Amino acid sequence: MSKSAGKKVLVFDTTLRDGEQCPGASMNIAEKLQVARQLERLGVDVIEAGFPVSSEGDFEAVSKISAELKKCSVSGLARAVEKDIKCCWDSLKGAVKPRIHTFIATSPIHRKAKLKMSRSQVIENAVKAVRLSKSLCDDVEFSAEDATRTEPDFLIKAVKAAADAGASTVNIPDTVGYTMPGEFSDIIKKVREALPDSVRVSVHCHNDLGMATANSLAAVLAGAGQVECTVNGIGERAGNAALEEIVMSLYVRGDIYGARTGIKRKLLSPTSLLVSRLSGLSVQRNKAVVGANAFRHEAGIHQHGVLQDKLTYEIMTPESVGCKVESLYLGKHSGRHAVSERLKGMGIDVSELDMKDLMSRFKNLADKKKQVYEDELLSLVEDQIGSAAKTYELEYLHALSGSGTVPSATVRLRVSLPGEELRSAQEASTGDGPVDACYNAINRITKMECLLTDYRITAVSRGGDSLGEVTVVLREEGGSAEAQGRGASTDIIEASALAYIAALNRIRAGENRGRGSAAGKKRG
Repeated sequence: MSKSAGKKVLVFDTTLRDGEQCPGASMNIAEKLQVARQLERLGVDVIEAGFPVSSEGDFEAVSKISAELKKCSVSGLARAVEKDIKCCWDSLKGAVKPRIHTFIATSPIHRKAKLKMSRSQVIENAVKAVRLSKSLCDDVEFSAEDATRTEPDFLIKAVKAAADAGASTVNIPDTVGYTMPGEFSDIIKKVREALPDSVRVSVHCHNDLGMATANSLAAVLAGAGQVECTVNGIGERAGNAALEEIVMSLYVRGDIYGARTGIKRKLLSPTSLLVSRLSGLSVQRNKAVVGANAFRHEAGIHQHGVLQDKLTYEIMTPESVGCKVESLYLGKHSGRHAVSERLKGMGIDVSELDMKDLMSRFKNLADKKKQVYEDELLSLVEDQIGSAAKTYELEYLHALSGSGTVPSATVRLRVSLPGEELRSAQEASTGDGPVDACYNAINRITKMECLLTDYRITAVSRGGDSLGEVTVVLREEGGSAEAQGRGASTDIIEASALAYIAALNRIRAGENRGRGSAAGKKRG
């Protein structure tokens, strides 16, 4: 195994923009800030914080992230449209290192079916967009959407025009995951040769055919100086190139790539866990680098080899990516200092937390299950930072179920509606099971009609007394806006109720409105 050296490749993280557009993913502004802080600690060079014109929520998130981060560049996405670019700049202008990222499609199918523009019109609009962006911001990135299905001669013409207009970074997206590594390498070589050395070539690869990481690495060999990626590879459709896979490939196979990143590798696993929890998208167990099975060996031959020398079956160590195979636990006798230190070790900024509230919930959990693992502690943190304005809070729940018994539930909620006095409301209902009965009772209290589009249960840690975490996605009846909610408890029925109420609170707060707008359907 060879340590990476040589040229530095910039890491452009789009978890908060492309990653958050993944169906089922949803983060509110407080959660996005938490992820942004962690990405800055991780050492990414550029954070694409959102698509400001797509919704008020995205605009506010980009603005707040811009105002807070001090080390890395903050980027916002904008179509090659004056309104988008000016809105993007308004959200970015508080950043220490702002970057406007503007794009237009260049492929024949996009020109004909979506833009209804000729080649010359596409270039004209690209040049206007870059010039306007450059008049507002020194750092401008231009993307040729669907570049890998664009005629090579026209792609070169388009990126040269953007560079001449002032783009300091030119991005070549494999928008629909269509290209293959050898083919992509040839494209990047031609683009690199056509542009001056002062213009950085970037790549943004999707994973529709499972080639996103391979294509990104092929591009680095061909001269790309920036890779766009997401934590855990989340994103539209099959996702994006995974940040952790690219970083560790460049590190482990430095003998091939001769490139390095500024990523703090020991924060890869904690960052993966944080994004997984906050986005609601679980990491598959056999996921490269950060999956639960990435450093586990079951076959006898493998176990014997690892016991003799880990390098027999491990090309990198769990410690090198910040993975603790056996996490130590906290218990009911652990104090605030111990909990705070453990959170800091996980990359959590404790100054942003209400530690009194967190310790109260920690003690309650520790009394129930004695051992509290890091995953469970993180779940308690997420409950705090991820909560929307609490219109509804669970006060009491009783569920009854069994063979030969009609499932029923009684629920009491604390209700805080604008213009009304704080009150408690209680209802009872039946259902197909105890969870369904519970949801029916909640619906009677809230008088909200929502469609349950997703329901997932996961064990946060190990053992029969593990904290159970439920994630639900609700859609308002007659609407397209979706809201995600999470709830955690040692009682899975209570966790289900908490998740449902959290999603209802988000719908009430309107935090997810605008995510499905036409503007929000970006370049890929």
